[in-house]
Amino acid sequence: MTMWGWVALAVFIVFIIILYLLSPLISPPPLKLRDAHVLVTGGSSGIGKALAIQAVKQGARVTLVARNEKKLEEAKQEVTTYVTSQDKTQRVHTVSVDLSSDYPSVEKAFQEAEKTLGAVDFLINCAGTSVAGRFEDLSISDFKKMIDINYMSAVHATRAIVPAMKARGQGRIVFVSSQAGQIGLFGFTAYSASKFALRGLAEALQMEVKPYNIYLTLAFPPDTDTSGYREEQKTKPLETKLISETSGLLTAENVATVILSDTVVGKFFSSISLDGIMLSNLTCGFSPVTSLMEATQQVVTMGLFRIISLFYLAHFERIIYRCKLQRDSEAGSKKQS
Repeated sequence: MTMWGWVALAVFIVFIIILYLLSPLISPPPLKLRDAHVLVTGGSSGIGKALAIQAVKQGARVTLVARNEKKLEEAKQEVTTYVTSQDKTQRVHTVSVDLSSDYPSVEKAFQEAEKTLGAVDFLINCAGTSVAGRFEDLSISDFKKMIDINYMSAVHATRAIVPAMKARGQGRIVFVSSQAGQIGLFGFTAYSASKFALRGLAEALQMEVKPYNIYLTLAFPPDTDTSGYREEQKTKPLETKLISETSGLLTAENVATVILSDTVVGKFFSSISLDGIMLSNLTCGFSPVTSLMEATQQVVTMGLFRIISLFYLAHFERIIYRCKLQRDSEAGSKKQS
């Protein structure tokens, strides 16, 4: 290597060290879970329940929110087994409410939760569901259902909590989206749209609440082994199943650990797995910056990740084309018989 090559390398190393040292200056201070009130929507099962368990393990008071009272009670009993406090101050509370219904009902229910366990420090919007199918096979009501449950539920819950967080000058809000909220996938025209909507909400809201020391985390979990995922598998088109297999299947516990860790430090994007990191870098756009190191990584790797994504897209297109040929062949065989 020439002298100028060594100089360039030294400058680059110094630049990285400076970024590393400056990153904490723009990153929000961590917000401790111990003695905090964590409210989890969709907390009776799946990722929501796993998040509640992780929070309780770290000393938080937790409110589980869902519609089904029986499932809520069962979840409460399970989550309570992880309570760490011996002085009875750490409790698990439940709230049964339809988050996608009228806003006043949600606001009243959340006010009662705050009276019971104190002001909400962490709001985790995890309530959601999915429906898979080709665009023309989905009903119009399927699209409305996705918006109501996956998007409006988060709007209602967040609207009920934000005023008090702003008054206290502190808080964390999580929106659990999906990798299908970063890239539109075959069979998810209704689901992907509702999860993409959460990003617009999160980015706009972060601008409004950052001056009040409130930080948002937008989580993009991949396929996760939950009861909802297993139900979704029953109606997924073959193309969707084959495409989804490229990112693997994670446990709710693993996903919850990453999301909660990123939330505590106020990280805007919470990405799980290498595929998730690649997608977040590719789609970062004008997203809020919470770490100079992360921003540098996005700038440096975006070109490479775009090249890799082209191979992924080509692979997805081959899957879709092969499935079409298979259906056409089967349809032809039926006509002949």
